[in-house]
Amino acid sequence: MTRTSATTAATTAQPTLTVTAADDMPTADSPPEHTVGAWTAQTLILSGRQLTVWLRDYSTLTQSLLFPALAMVMFKVVLGEVVADTTGQNSAYGTVPLVILVGAMFGSMAAAVRLNRERATGLLGRLYVLPINRAADLSARIIAELVRILVATVVLLIAGVFIGFRFTQGAWAAAGIVGVALLYGMAFSMMVLALAVNTKPTAPIVPLISLGASVMMFFNSGFSPLEAYPGWLQPIVANQPMTPAIEVMRSLASGGPITENLIKVIIWAALLLAVFTLPALRGYRRAATDR
Repeated sequence: MTRTSATTAATTAQPTLTVTAADDMPTADSPPEHTVGAWTAQTLILSGRQLTVWLRDYSTLTQSLLFPALAMVMFKVVLGEVVADTTGQNSAYGTVPLVILVGAMFGSMAAAVRLNRERATGLLGRLYVLPINRAADLSARIIAELVRILVATVVLLIAGVFIGFRFTQGAWAAAGIVGVALLYGMAFSMMVLALAVNTKPTAPIVPLISLGASVMMFFNSGFSPLEAYPGWLQPIVANQPMTPAIEVMRSLASGGPITENLIKVIIWAALLLAVFTLPALRGYRRAATDR
């Protein structure tokens, strides 16, 4: 065998190493990170990550679904007859919307705790240096919260049927109840995330937000009608964010005026989103780069 033939045979016998890009890594064909296409695709991927973390966190999952349902039953047992005697209406029409909104608020605080934990471990910093859209992870957290609120709302509405809650106004009204819960939850979640990324991980943000949410939870029209509150307190109770949301959901379920309270819900949601969206984006950058 000649030297040329031996060389050719050796070359042919060598294994061929082919390097391919991983499916989840940017390639030459991937859209630039600052484009809408990149933001959309990467938001969906990171939303899946957030939902996976939520599903694997059994304590948070239980608190998001089981505890609110049990609280709703206890409210019905303890306060149901009193409210029914006072208002002449089944207390479930106030209790179910109240518990749905409370679940949305307290669930968002769990998301804030998780964000701060990822911030402390450096995960936010690692995500930030990857070639992905800067807003993708924050928007993914909001989308994951919306999915969580949707699932919790459906579960609580089903549980509410067993304590007397009924959809007397049809399917579109039932969908409207879910929509109000999502709008309220999205605005509250944006506020909580903005506060979480703009404060130190050791700041008592969760206790402070919990205190405010607890005050709102006990001073609204879900527990008792506005007329039962002192006169000086009635305007505050009537116009705090939870009351109009509860009244819209009550009216969508059992009938009644909607427009005025729906406008209040939209104003509150728009105000919270307008005030906290930009600080959330800026704060996320600082939280990801400040170790």
